Amino acid sequence: MARGSRRRGREAVVAEVGQGTASLVPDPERPRGWSLLLDEAPQSYVDLDDPTHLGFEYQHRLGHVVDLLAPPGRPVRAVHLGGGALTLARYVAATRPRSTQQVVEVDTELTRLVRTHLPLEGPWRIRVRGGDAREVLERLPQGWADLVIGDAFGGARTPAHLTSVEFLHEVRRVLRPAGWYAANIADGAPPDHLRAQVATAAAVFTTRCLLTDPAVLRGRRFGNSVLLAADGPLPVAELTRLTAGDPYPGRVEAGRFLEEFAQGAEAVTDATATASPAPPEGTFG
Repeated sequence: MARGSRRRGREAVVAEVGQGTASLVPDPERPRGWSLLLDEAPQSYVDLDDPTHLGFEYQHRLGHVVDLLAPPGRPVRAVHLGGGALTLARYVAATRPRSTQQVVEVDTELTRLVRTHLPLEGPWRIRVRGGDAREVLERLPQGWADLVIGDAFGGARTPAHLTSVEFLHEVRRVLRPAGWYAANIADGAPPDHLRAQVATAAAVFTTRCLLTDPAVLRGRRFGNSVLLAADGPLPVAELTRLTAGDPYPGRVEAGRFLEEFAQGAEAVTDATATASPAPPEGTFG
């Protein structure tokens, strides 16, 4: 059951969901902006008046991926593994009308809360499925998607079975030959999980690049990076330009640097997979 608490004229919505306590917190700077927190850890941001507004650093990075995958207005087929507040699905729908999207969210109670208080617009072709991301992915047709976004977290950690070579082979099966896979990866000091995920992507896809904060790359702070992988060329120069212009500027690494970054890391398999690291105490204030 949801309950409310007042904050600057609007009420926050707090509810128990499958994975903990979810909070929809109003943004005092935007009349219809909301942050989704799960057990006080920030998960998503949505502005109902402007679905193209991306509030989090990693969302900006994923937005750049969408913008370079297809020109504005051209529909795409996208799979979102992890729903949250459906931020990126809203962004795709608003910038590329008539896109067809599948969203997979294991926490159906969270989805119900989000759809009640942050409703989707009627014309958007967004189907939200309840279930495990990998199990639903395995049921999707081969070559269906232009883009698969991996952003599934159990609390603040990526589940182990969504980090392996076997999982990425399933992602690759669902992608069309020129499709892209983009994963939101959280790691800290040292960034061993991030290194292993780069090595895992290299075992499945022919090209990779990493959109990140240099401090995260060097293991100086816990944060999010976006790993982009494909079987064809990636627009590294364009991504570099866009990422450098973000509110929190980042960098894009590819080629030899990325190979050296992952040197010594082994590709993750189902037998060796572990969940991503938990954020250190105090990460979220």
